[in-house]
Amino acid sequence: MTNRPVYGLILAGGKSRRMGQDKALLSNNGQSQLAHVAGVLDACVEKVFVSTRADQAHDRERAQYDQIIDRYDDLGPVAGILSALETRPDVDWLVVACDLPNITEQTIQHLLQHREGEQPFTAYTSSYDGLPEPLCAIYHAGCEAIVRRFVDEGANCPRKILIRSETRLLDPTHPDALDNVNTPQDLHNSVLKINENDHG
Repeated sequence: MTNRPVYGLILAGGKSRRMGQDKALLSNNGQSQLAHVAGVLDACVEKVFVSTRADQAHDRERAQYDQIIDRYDDLGPVAGILSALETRPDVDWLVVACDLPNITEQTIQHLLQHREGEQPFTAYTSSYDGLPEPLCAIYHAGCEAIVRRFVDEGANCPRKILIRSETRLLDPTHPDALDNVNTPQDLHNSVLKINENDHG
């Protein structure tokens, strides 16, 4: 296991089109989902940053955290990932989507304990299809060139990047830990609730 510092990056710059409302602001046990993920990561890594678009930077929830503003438009999650890799290329980035209501410190610590210095990525396999889970994964220092090459070739899907690269894959510690919430139906089936205290 490498001794490089690890920073956390919460991907919270999405437009939540399928959900119809900001997923970062959904309520998880009395706090925002963004705050829930930040708390989990803060217990496990040296620093935590929120990845966001420029037009979200002054949102009252996101503004509570150190931010990395997307340097790219219309690239999806990889915009935040690449922006972080460019900002601090010397650290390992533990990237987590903001819409994982079941994420735990145990899941994060297991990932950290098994990161390898020789491979550019460390990720869990999906409990549904066995493919890499790119939005709870470690992007190791030095992988910026790999990600950029894929983006330059028009491959903006983080999962495809990990599939087509040397990625250390781990079995998930809990099958539902990486379940995300994308749609109102997902919301209905999850522990998350609409945050009635949020008024924009």
